[in-house]
Amino acid sequence: MMRRCKVCCSAGVPPAILPILTRRKNAGGTPALRRPAFLRCVVLLAVISSAALNVSAQAIMKVRVGKAIGEAFSFTPLDIGIETGIFKKHGIEIQKYDFGGSAKLQQALAADSIDMGLGSGPELAFIVKGAPVLGVAAMADAPLLLTVVVDKNGPIHAAGDLKGKTIGVSTRGSLTDWLVHDLSRQQGWGTDGIKTLPMGADVSQIAALKTHQIDGCVIDLAAAYRLEEEGAARIVVRFGGLFKNFHIHIIYARRSFIDKNPDAVRAFLAGWFETIAFMRQNKNKTVEISSRVMGVSPEIAGRVYDELIPMFNLTGKYNPKALEVLRRSYVEMGILPSEPDMSQLVTEKFLPSASK
Repeated sequence: MMRRCKVCCSAGVPPAILPILTRRKNAGGTPALRRPAFLRCVVLLAVISSAALNVSAQAIMKVRVGKAIGEAFSFTPLDIGIETGIFKKHGIEIQKYDFGGSAKLQQALAADSIDMGLGSGPELAFIVKGAPVLGVAAMADAPLLLTVVVDKNGPIHAAGDLKGKTIGVSTRGSLTDWLVHDLSRQQGWGTDGIKTLPMGADVSQIAALKTHQIDGCVIDLAAAYRLEEEGAARIVVRFGGLFKNFHIHIIYARRSFIDKNPDAVRAFLAGWFETIAFMRQNKNKTVEISSRVMGVSPEIAGRVYDELIPMFNLTGKYNPKALEVLRRSYVEMGILPSEPDMSQLVTEKFLPSASK
């Protein structure tokens, strides 16, 4: 019986190729490897091992991704893409982080604690102020997600009753903060006709509403439906009807990460938009996962799905009219001293369509 080369066997070389590396039997009847063939075997194994390591390194790219608000339906595509293996299919391993608002998300990006972030359109102003990031995709458009809720038994019944009231928002300069001030401006009260109080995540705002520390709060639709179901609150403002041309959410990437790992940015965006397509075609699975992430019943998650799935951008391309709304608002609301060049804040070159 032919002996196997220990080098080959330890590396798992198939027995079928061993005869190629052996000479005829020696005087003792035992096959032996020719020296040149043995050396070729060692070289071959080294090449195979090196190639395997390179493929492994290239196949899996780790990306640290932050969500501005962990439980909002807007950001559940990240969870769905992870659970269904879509990101993994694109060679991406996601490390997920949840933050209590846009400001904290941008702080994490600036501190190199995360590589990419799922944030809001108004956050583009942070770039003008020095945030080392770039908007790499339009993630969602009309702000169908967000509502203003108030105490069900209180005196507020419509947007017109909010003048001078204090509304809880996530963080200063966040999307929720921006929407309340612009609502005040649209009502003719100036940007400060409604007061805002930064309070972090929805759970903190809801607790403050129930204890009458604030008059209302801006929360996502799922949380609003849950409070209505409990008989604790009512919806008085639906922002989706107030802003037709808008980008409620944008995907951000740290500029240094873009420079070092452009392929990871492309792969993440390819996985993201494939996940959006999956969600549109698979309501049941989407509701199953999103209900767990949001902490609501499947019934509420189903209602939210029906109302919010049209919000998601299918291509990642920016709407010039939406960018114009944001550009003008930065000055109108006193966020920036002058209107910025929006083309310096966003890019489309990493989108799947651009890659093709």
